[in-house]
Amino acid sequence: MKIIFGLIAISFVIAIGFLISFFWAVKSGQYDDDYTPSVRMLFDDELINNKNNKTE
Repeated sequence: MKIIFGLIAISFVIAIGFLISFFWAVKSGQYDDDYTPSVRMLFDDELINNKNNKTE
């Protein structure tokens, strides 16, 4: 029975470690999308033209 409690404690420590590393990655900007906004401006005219064609 002691081994089960030990494994549960170890799994909690590992889970907390992953949670802390996730929050650290989000805070440091690891998941920021720098590519999409620069590409989106290239296709703005096509999106406007497609919307105008649909309304006609």
